[in-house]
Amino acid sequence: MCDTGNGSVALPRIGEKAPAFKAVTTQGEINFPADYSGSWVILFSHPADFTPVCTSEFMTFATMEDKFAQANCKLVGLSVDGLYSHIAWLRTIKEKIEYRGMKNVEVRFPLIEDITMEVARKYGMIQPGESSTKAVRAVFFIDTKGIIRAMIYYPLSLGRNFDELYRIVIALQTADAFGVALPADWRPGDEVIVPPAGSCGVAKERMEGQSDMKCYDWFFCTKQLDKDKVLGTILKK
Repeated sequence: MCDTGNGSVALPRIGEKAPAFKAVTTQGEINFPADYSGSWVILFSHPADFTPVCTSEFMTFATMEDKFAQANCKLVGLSVDGLYSHIAWLRTIKEKIEYRGMKNVEVRFPLIEDITMEVARKYGMIQPGESSTKAVRAVFFIDTKGIIRAMIYYPLSLGRNFDELYRIVIALQTADAFGVALPADWRPGDEVIVPPAGSCGVAKERMEGQSDMKCYDWFFCTKQLDKDKVLGTILKK
C-alpha cells in the first residue's frame, strides 16, 4: 500500500503484507496484524452502525464466530463510526433484535473505531463512487503470516454471502495444506485440481502412478480428496 503520487492510495494486493495499524475497538486496543500472528483473520468493514443490512451481517458473523474459530480464523470488524456508537449498536442487537431465528446475539469479536478513516483508507474501504463518507462492505482474508490471500468488495446495498466467506477460509487452507488448486464451486469432499503437469507425457506418467487421478486433458487433472481428511487437517477439535 503506497501513495501513488496524485493524492490517491493504492489498494492492498493479494500476496502482500496486510497494512499495519493500531486502533481502539470494542474489545480494547489492537495492533494489527501483529496481534493475530498464527491465526487466519477476516478483516471486514461495514458502512454504518444502526443500519439494517449491517445489523443482519453482524448477527450472522456473531452466530458463526465459533465455526470460524474452529478453522483458526478470527473476525475483526470496522466502520467509520465512533466507539460509543459501536457499543450502543451492539447492545441494541443483543437486547432488541430478533431476525431469522437469531436473537440475544452477542458480538464478541472486536469492532474498530475509525472516525478518521485512516484504516479504511489504508485498505481501500472508502470507494468514492459508492460513498465518500462510509466504508463499503470490504472483506480481507489474511493468513497466519499476515499476508492478504483474498479480498472481496460489496456495495452498500448488498449483504454478504457468509457461506462463501467460510468456504474461502476452508479452501485457502486446503490449497496450502495439500498443495492443490480448487475448481469452481469446490466444497470439502469434492475433487481437487492437481497442479498442471507441464506436458502430456508427464500427465500420463502421473496417471499411471496414481490410480485416483482423472485427467480431462494434459493440463487438467483432478483427484479425490476425502472430506474427513480435509476437515480433520484444518478444523480444531
